[in-house]
Amino acid sequence: MTREELDRKAKEELGRLPEKLSVKDRMAIEHQQMPSQDAKERIHNMDEVALGYTEDIAVLEANRCLNCKNKPCMQGCPVSIDIPAFIERIQQRDFKGALEVIQRESILPSICGRVCPQESQCQKYCTVGKALKDVDKAVAIGRLERFVADWNADDETLPEIKPETGKKVAVVGSGPASIACAADVRREGHAVVMYEALHKTGGVLSYGIPEFRLPKHLVDREIAKLEKMGVDIEKNVLVGRTRTIRELREEDGFDAIFIGTGAGLPKFMNIPGENYVGVLSANEYLTRSNLMKAFDKAHSHTPEYVGRRVAVLGGGNVAMDAARTALRLGAETVDIVYRRTRSEMPARKEEIEHAVEEGCNIRMLSQPVEIKADENGKVKSLVIRKCELGPVDQSGRRSPVEIPGSDEEVPYDEIIVAIGNASNPLIKLTTPEIEVNRRGNFIVNEETNETSIEGVYAGGDIVLGAATVILAMGQGRKAAKAINEYLKKK
Repeated sequence: MTREELDRKAKEELGRLPEKLSVKDRMAIEHQQMPSQDAKERIHNMDEVALGYTEDIAVLEANRCLNCKNKPCMQGCPVSIDIPAFIERIQQRDFKGALEVIQRESILPSICGRVCPQESQCQKYCTVGKALKDVDKAVAIGRLERFVADWNADDETLPEIKPETGKKVAVVGSGPASIACAADVRREGHAVVMYEALHKTGGVLSYGIPEFRLPKHLVDREIAKLEKMGVDIEKNVLVGRTRTIRELREEDGFDAIFIGTGAGLPKFMNIPGENYVGVLSANEYLTRSNLMKAFDKAHSHTPEYVGRRVAVLGGGNVAMDAARTALRLGAETVDIVYRRTRSEMPARKEEIEHAVEEGCNIRMLSQPVEIKADENGKVKSLVIRKCELGPVDQSGRRSPVEIPGSDEEVPYDEIIVAIGNASNPLIKLTTPEIEVNRRGNFIVNEETNETSIEGVYAGGDIVLGAATVILAMGQGRKAAKAINEYLKKK
């Protein structure tokens, strides 16, 4: 159904609802679909796939909420948004008030409403979803958060800033953890300088997530709010090279430092042939498309290796993003090669469904074992070994077991490796006193996110490994609270 048809249906349904809704009435309301672009059209553009709820669709979906007094949904929210309170405002058509409730805890509702996996966080605990025994039919908290943020898109209200304290805090990186930390520290009246290594701010929000999932003007808008709050943003500064942590502390006079440099080191499979021309990490592939606008061939001069037959190795959200981007860049066929089955894929269900709708194929129970090239060193095929599912492993999923003698050579001319990223190693290399674990993640105090160096804090993917936007924000806020306490004592 089109957005207009869904809106008309919602308006009619609202007209039939009694003035005072019982629990039975609320449970009888159908879960509202997200209007979206037609799959055949959207693979030819980079416009956002999901079109967003209209007012009536949002109000109808909000009326499914039971306004539980014990607020179970809040258990799954890393930043503790008062979810029933903001949804109640939507029920009353007080969309401005709904935003105010969200913004008490979150500075990025337009972003989190789009890219966070609510089905494994807040919606996982929703009473409605549990009663219907289907998390996909829980109240659509993320979609409602997005609606509220979009409805209030022109809102220029900034958080109150306390009087200047004379204290100075450096924030390294400009991704979600850093944005959350910078906002909360600045609110307390401390001077904040944010350092970004690239020419554009936003971190993974800018270089990792495609335009069709997260329009970049939304990221720019949130960064602009930080600047209006008084945060000084310095681009093209690679902390760990241009300036070290020691120099920031001892020469530049920062009273505290937050490190949110993320997980930007791509992992590879260590199979034969990964150095051939046409093998790319998803990190590089998406950065060229998202940050450097390689998809805009009329205006961008970014070189991009475009394959006709593309294999994407992996089953997470990054793999879905890479596969769907490949289609939009002109691939004729895209196979997502995954060693388990579709039900074990860590990607969001919605992202998998969108990829399949758009024409991506999922080669399940398939383990890549070798990449082959032609006489010029360019990729020509991938050797895939069939698997079967064995016992449950540490991830909680059944482990893939390779089947000997089942190898198949499949022709491809581009292979994108999307099996995850490791923590950025640069700061550890130039600041050896920072303690890390065997994966290279910073070891921090779980209560404060302080590292092994006093006054230096860290959060987001550099601590957690690859995680979600809202989890990174939660870490940034936790660190900000500790920094503010530290500076009071100092």
